[in-house]
Amino acid sequence: MYKSFIISATASILSSPIEYLQGVSTIRGDMLRKELSIFNCRDLLHYYPFRHVDKTKVDTIASLHPQTEYAQIAGTLIHKEIIGEKRGKRLVAYLKDETGEIELVWFQGINWVNKSLVEGHAYLVFGRLSFFMGKVQMAHPELEAYAAHKAGGKAFLEPIYPSTEMLKAKGLNGRAIGKITYDLLQRVGPQELPENLPESLIKKYKFLSHFDAIRQIHFPASEKHYQHALRRLKFEELFFSQLRLGLIRSARHRYSKGLVFDQVGALFNDYYSHHLPFTLTGAQKRVLKEIRKDTGSGKQMNRLLQGDVGSGKTMVALLSMLIAADNGYQSVLMAPTEILAQQHYNNILESIKSLPICVKLLTGSSKTKERREILKAAEEGTVQILIGTHAVIEDKVIFKNLGFAVVDEQHKFGVAQRAALWKKNKVPPHVLVMTATPIPRTLALTAYGDLDYSVMDELPPGRQPIHTVHRFENKRSAVMDFIKEQVALGRQAYVIYPLIEESSKLDYENLMKGYEEVKSFFPEPKYWISMVHGKMDGAQKETNMQRFVKGDTQIMVGTTVIEVGVNVPNASVMVIESAEKFGLSQLHQLRGRVGRGSEKSFCILLTGNKISMDARERLKIMVATNDGFKISEKDLEIRGPGDIEGTRQSGLLNFKLASIVQDRLMLEAAREAAELIIETDPEMNMAENLLLKNYLNQQKGKTAWSKIS
Repeated sequence: MYKSFIISATASILSSPIEYLQGVSTIRGDMLRKELSIFNCRDLLHYYPFRHVDKTKVDTIASLHPQTEYAQIAGTLIHKEIIGEKRGKRLVAYLKDETGEIELVWFQGINWVNKSLVEGHAYLVFGRLSFFMGKVQMAHPELEAYAAHKAGGKAFLEPIYPSTEMLKAKGLNGRAIGKITYDLLQRVGPQELPENLPESLIKKYKFLSHFDAIRQIHFPASEKHYQHALRRLKFEELFFSQLRLGLIRSARHRYSKGLVFDQVGALFNDYYSHHLPFTLTGAQKRVLKEIRKDTGSGKQMNRLLQGDVGSGKTMVALLSMLIAADNGYQSVLMAPTEILAQQHYNNILESIKSLPICVKLLTGSSKTKERREILKAAEEGTVQILIGTHAVIEDKVIFKNLGFAVVDEQHKFGVAQRAALWKKNKVPPHVLVMTATPIPRTLALTAYGDLDYSVMDELPPGRQPIHTVHRFENKRSAVMDFIKEQVALGRQAYVIYPLIEESSKLDYENLMKGYEEVKSFFPEPKYWISMVHGKMDGAQKETNMQRFVKGDTQIMVGTTVIEVGVNVPNASVMVIESAEKFGLSQLHQLRGRVGRGSEKSFCILLTGNKISMDARERLKIMVATNDGFKISEKDLEIRGPGDIEGTRQSGLLNFKLASIVQDRLMLEAAREAAELIIETDPEMNMAENLLLKNYLNQQKGKTAWSKIS
């Protein structure tokens, strides 16, 4: 088979640097570190193949067709030549079997490949196919001498590993990585890959051993063996992520000392009984009970509140801050933008104007004298509620007795920014992080499983569902006429353009062109239009926003700067230009800017006449439902967890094999198993759990940011 490697006699095999393997020089070792993050032999064993090739199956060239994605072909190399110059340089070769001819082409590592190819020799090639002008082509195929393949005798499923152009140029293609991995596995036994799951779980789910699973994931004896290995290793990934999160949550519940809010006093009762603008939903009441229980327990609260657009999260936050004030503690509410912070300040100030409570606003735009007064009041304790942007977490902001912190639109903040709130009191304040981006249960279990989390899945009474339609560009005039009808009824409308990067010149030009086009449909002085975008200075942006909020302008032309926080109950129409360029989550957030009053509201998704299948799917979902949780589940299916902002920072979603979309049932089973262990042995000191404890200790090393999310 493959050659064995030389390794230091004193070093542990799996902890040895990757260049200790024969065939991995210092240069190749550096490349593996840079390109694939493979530092040692253990990393190599956990670098899994993305597919396996059945060495018994060889396709004929004549059988290939445009629907064939990958193929394995045996034939004779009849010709090769290097053509083109500089960047256009490439190696082209032709392989022939009994039924036809295929073109092989290389754009990288040309000289190295050219030296290894001999005209007239037989080769086995494997790769992805492409068709051009009816001719079949294979770029950068995996390749080996066919005589050597036949001489190997025993047929098996050969692993193909992801590689990069840089590695291929150094001779480390997917098959070469397989040879190195095979050689390593010949030197590794059960003692190097000991069991890491309890015997009870292995028996319950009839799992392969950890050692056998690693061997079979790389070089399976059959497809059945591969599936058993895949099932075992997926469960491991999900189980240990749930165990880590569960232990963090358990330790926080048991050891994190918290401020005690032991009374619901005059401020809360007065507001609740006499000034509440609407009856609370069942979901709001449930979450308030959860918060009251947390803040009265003597343990520090760290709760995620997720609720759809308009579900009333801010009211829950305000009532919680009143409880803090009743117990003699200050509160802070941190919002991601000045617009949203200003809106929270105005709404809360208006809502509690009859109560003896001091509320202040602190942002980057606060004047020096005003800032000085606010800082003094916060330190003396005369400010009971401070609302602001990230300015509230600056070192200069000192509280006398901060007891409750609210982080709105939590995914807009970095983890370290949110963590700074913990340092604002000797005993960390209770923390409520809120998001209007509904999080699928599977994602919440993995990204936020260490937090206690509440879901608000009801809208306040009187809210009507938003009627959403998709219209193509050729219906633009009809869309504008509809806006005129709504304006004639006294309503207002948003027209939103995609500004992917606020500094993008082309996007900015498109916005300005769109603004002029809207003005052509709505000429002054019959109509008045505001415009808001990220390149405006803060004062101009605020002025234009306030004109729309007050009803001085009927139409707001803007970018996604209004995605969160703008609350204009009179606005009944949301037109999203080039809607095919937006993701589902952003479309849902933008739609949530209307439907905030009692009148019927509309969202019009305007697109070009030609859009991709993915875009059609997104728009179809938006038209079909207003349910943010259903939309987020679909978003997760389409895009995967990596695109959901703010979750990757926990490092818990970087699964190599498991998918929180396809493997939902396994995730639930893994969570259930982890919770059972933690409930019975939270310190992991029982004999049957020492294996798990030792394994987790070996995996340590990353900052546990999840504790402060």
